[in-house]
Amino acid sequence: MDQNSDLAALDKLKMRIQALRAKTIDNGCTEDEALSAAAKVAELLDRYDLSLTDIDIRKAPCERRAYETYRKKRIPLDDCIGAVANFCDCRVWREKNQVGESRYVFFGLRSDIEVAHYLTELLDTAVRFELGRYKSTPDYGRFRHNERHLANASFALGMVASIADKLTAMKAGRDKVNHSTGRGLVVIKASIVDAEFGKLDLNLRTRRGTGRTVSLTAYEAGGVAGASLAINPAVAEPVNSRPPKGNRQRA
Repeated sequence: MDQNSDLAALDKLKMRIQALRAKTIDNGCTEDEALSAAAKVAELLDRYDLSLTDIDIRKAPCERRAYETYRKKRIPLDDCIGAVANFCDCRVWREKNQVGESRYVFFGLRSDIEVAHYLTELLDTAVRFELGRYKSTPDYGRFRHNERHLANASFALGMVASIADKLTAMKAGRDKVNHSTGRGLVVIKASIVDAEFGKLDLNLRTRRGTGRTVSLTAYEAGGVAGASLAINPAVAEPVNSRPPKGNRQRA
């Protein structure tokens, strides 16, 4: 595979991702669609690894892809975005855009940052949808009015923590299979991305974890919602049921 055919393969993969996004995000998606898409991400990454050689990877340029949050404050995805980047074999950092809103910037091979951006969209939508469904439950109704903001945040945090654990376990499983079959492309790719990332000379700071007050009841409900989003190896077609478009507003 020469450089031109390598870039053509990347473009083809990008088009597939965009087509799948049009079927889900633009028209609304359920949590089942979001997690089926996560399985598709894993399949595409593995399939792409199989089509690349050591030389092809070293020729492929590293790029950036930003995901806008449209919020100036932290959002629940902050606690999951690192797992998304690790799952997709890329790097990520959080920065402010020109109007002071936060965004995540993925850095890596074009195919990897595309699926990372795509997966972030899907998970963001899934968390919003599940939170909306939780608000209609009797358990949520037991919270007093002044407790519901804490309940909302706690549910979302519990869900993204569960999703992060799931993605981390999936990544470990994929890496184990790759290593057992003698495929070292993931290691090679990581070394290339790390080397190119070092050339950016970014002044990044690690945010220290701060103690946050949570409602254990809501946090555990979120954890259950995240854990119940089983990711099956098979790639499913998008299901017909979708949440109302009104539930897909920006955070």
